Amino acid sequence: MHKLAGQFRALVMAAAIGLAAAPAAHAADAAIPTTPEAGSFKIGIEPWLGYGQWHVADAKGLFKANGLSDVQIVNFAEDKDINAALASGQLDAANIATHTAMGMVAAGLPVKIVLLLDVSMTADAIIAGKDVTSIADLKGKQVAFEEGTTSDILLKYALSRNGMSVADIQPVPMPAADAGGALIAGQVPVAVTYEPYLTVAMAQNKDVKLLFTAGEDPGLISDVLVVRDEVIKSRPGQVLAMIKTWDAALKDYKADTPGGRAIIAKAVGSDVKDLNTAFDGVRYYSLAENKTALTGDFTTKTFADVEAAAKNAKLLQADVTPEQMIDPSFVKAAE
Repeated sequence: MHKLAGQFRALVMAAAIGLAAAPAAHAADAAIPTTPEAGSFKIGIEPWLGYGQWHVADAKGLFKANGLSDVQIVNFAEDKDINAALASGQLDAANIATHTAMGMVAAGLPVKIVLLLDVSMTADAIIAGKDVTSIADLKGKQVAFEEGTTSDILLKYALSRNGMSVADIQPVPMPAADAGGALIAGQVPVAVTYEPYLTVAMAQNKDVKLLFTAGEDPGLISDVLVVRDEVIKSRPGQVLAMIKTWDAALKDYKADTPGGRAIIAKAVGSDVKDLNTAFDGVRYYSLAENKTALTGDFTTKTFADVEAAAKNAKLLQADVTPEQMIDPSFVKAAE
């Protein structure tokens, strides 16, 4: 990840507040056409490599190969802007963090999760020096982290799993980009951050180690594709074609990973060498994996974990349910 990550991963729900919840629109109610409807499809994206397969698809002509003649990838720098564009109907779909999607739905924005894109395994983590060897050791210690972001969620999840809360530590709020540096400088004994800052910190001080990673609960820090209910109802063929395109791009990426990483790094404005550790810490989800995840663990376990963590971090103020939010019918229909 790069400097913008702290901004675009922060939850800002102002655009969605006050919108009336729309009736659920599930494609399963009718057969999904295998030929996409005519017209453009606008998808919102931010400069995070977890969304990178869309850039591979664009570079390799895979949208057109799946019958989509006009896919417009619209770039944003912050969540609040992508939320506003979704709320106003300027976008058909968007790539966002799972907890961000929950906040949108809780605020009344009528969207559905149709695809699990990626999960962070070791790309988000709590790191510490040699004197801290467990989460229990955080008691009474200063911990640097960025509030209102995935770092906030990960820290409070780790504390909760160990029977602790943020009241047991001394929070030191700062941007995730600075947290690792604060640890290296000896300003704090513990930091929560993400790649490439994790690798930089561990390279500068051999005593710095991973204490707790997002991979402890795969999916806790994850990204999804959400589509507006109106689009699901009126253009299901396009939605299905988008899901097929993601899978085709991922297959291409796996066949030529260096080439795929170069495409993605260029799209997010970074040097591929600076992102290799970040790529290694992220797991992309294929269509086959989605068929299992969206009707299995992601719905039955991970969803509840993310919701609880988001509430604990005070990033979500209302209950949401998998039935409200997840429409698995497109991954079921895709071949």
